[in-house]
Amino acid sequence: MISSLKQPASFSHASYLLTSRTNLVTPGCLPVLPSLRLPRISLVSLSKPLHIGAPPIERKRKELSTSIGCSAYEAGRSEPVADARSESARKIKIGIYFATWWSLNVVFNIYNKKVLNAYPYPWLTSTLSLAAGSLIMLVSWALRIAETPKTDLEFWKSLFPVAVAHTIGHVAATVSMSKVAVSFTHIIKSGEPAFSVLVSRFILGETFPPAVYLSLIPIIGGCGLSALTELNFNMIGFMGAMISNLAFVFRNIFSKKGMKGKSVSGMNYYACLSMLSLVILTPFAIAVEGPQMWAAGFNQALSDIGPQIVWWMAAQSVFYHLYNQVSYMSLDEISPLTFSIGNTMKRISVIVSSIIIFQTPVQPVNALGAAIAVLGTFLYSQAKK
Repeated sequence: MISSLKQPASFSHASYLLTSRTNLVTPGCLPVLPSLRLPRISLVSLSKPLHIGAPPIERKRKELSTSIGCSAYEAGRSEPVADARSESARKIKIGIYFATWWSLNVVFNIYNKKVLNAYPYPWLTSTLSLAAGSLIMLVSWALRIAETPKTDLEFWKSLFPVAVAHTIGHVAATVSMSKVAVSFTHIIKSGEPAFSVLVSRFILGETFPPAVYLSLIPIIGGCGLSALTELNFNMIGFMGAMISNLAFVFRNIFSKKGMKGKSVSGMNYYACLSMLSLVILTPFAIAVEGPQMWAAGFNQALSDIGPQIVWWMAAQSVFYHLYNQVSYMSLDEISPLTFSIGNTMKRISVIVSSIIIFQTPVQPVNALGAAIAVLGTFLYSQAKK
């Protein structure tokens, strides 16, 4: 009964190994094991697709080669050539922006002063500048040269105080240049940082490091020295430049507060600003000067200068928009500090070029005051780093 019981294959195999170890035959000989029929295990599944790949070492090498980027380096440099070239291209682009910005601003100031000398109506001149810019951008949007901005009612509400300040600053600067030399207006306008610090400190409650306050000393001193020694000083021209400084400070403050989170920027932002400023300015220009004065003055300018007065008026209007548009485009590419330094250098180019072109008489003390004021503006931009 016991011998007839069927034992499992694993149990019989284990008992055989035990008995074979106890019944060893002659040394050096191994017992002959019976052939066992083990289940065949296939290493390759026939029901699944077979993928033949590289050996593990090769696969690892490929993974490393794809995960580690290879870049070319110049001798003695620690940055890739591609990054160096892109940085060089960016610097060239910024340099082109600055050169274009300064050149357009110089051309605008020259034609603006020519127009105001022959046609002393600054309110209409300011209106034409904004109208030309608005027309240029409307045509650009219609022809799809520039992308049409996506705006809503909240955008225009936020833009309104910015446009009011921009309108006041623009008209005040134009009134100033109709009464005094271009160089004197820009010397006084170089004192804008002083207004910015004072407004921010006493109205907004902001604080600044001592270096910022110290930089105001040469700005205020230089502007005061230039004003006292100006040969053709005019109070309306002086006050116009001062009001323009104050208005542009508030424009910057309103712009920072109201435009947070808005997607419109660059030249489209300035285009919208010009259009809203045009709407605000037009009724005031009509009330202050009016069509009758404009017509009489235009006839007088035609008789004195000829048809080129029309070209001067068109040029100053177009170049006003272009230089502002390029300045806003450059602001998209650079930091506010770099923009501030560029604005300081712009004033130097305008002051020097206007003195040369209009042969403005300048006393040494007046030139010293201008240099001190511009230097103070540069120190102010450095102190705000």
